[in-house]
Amino acid sequence: MVGGRDVVRVLNCSAFHDTHLVCSGDLAYLGGSWSKTIGSAGEVPLQGDFSAEHMIFGVEGVDPIRREKLIDLLDIDLKWRMHKVSDGQRRRVQICMGLLPPYKVLLLDEVTVDLDVVTRMDLLDFFKEECDQRGATIVYATHIFDGLETWATHVAYIQDGELKRSDKLSELQEMKSATNLLSVVESWLRSETKCPKKEPAKPTVQFSRSSPFDNSPFRSSRHMAYYR
Repeated sequence: MVGGRDVVRVLNCSAFHDTHLVCSGDLAYLGGSWSKTIGSAGEVPLQGDFSAEHMIFGVEGVDPIRREKLIDLLDIDLKWRMHKVSDGQRRRVQICMGLLPPYKVLLLDEVTVDLDVVTRMDLLDFFKEECDQRGATIVYATHIFDGLETWATHVAYIQDGELKRSDKLSELQEMKSATNLLSVVESWLRSETKCPKKEPAKPTVQFSRSSPFDNSPFRSSRHMAYYR
């Protein structure tokens, strides 16, 4: 285990310090609110009076076949006006824009929360295809368990900032006697209530400015990630 800034490495680069990861497009992130700007799509928010066609076709250097496939998969009407459609429809446009450029590693944070069941399952199939055909790695942080038994190859469980479980799904002993993945994770979460709360560590140095990662979803006490 390496320490310091290289404690987490992605594609042999420092995850939080090497800007090449993002600038090259090898590492992509998709999550958060649809009203925020999307890095690869420029500085245009998804909340203004723009058409879906304007937003999607504004992403440059895109394979047109990949673009048409995503538009069809997400059932996007290019005439949608972003300030008039529902949260779910805006989310579809956001997902489409974020997935247009190919990537090697994709981080997803509750990205399917506003999608209907059919679209969500179709999107999971697309992600599986990305891994199987292009060799991509996808980490999906979510509390929605539908379909994950057949999608994820690995599962990671973080409690109070510590990695408690990291297993291949096929080797997870609890799955052999459980009805589904949800029941397994439920048992982990309920066991937390029986554990004594840890006292927060006192910092040795006081900083006047807060960390830019203070609002990160990875700071939450409970975090589930599924990946393949």
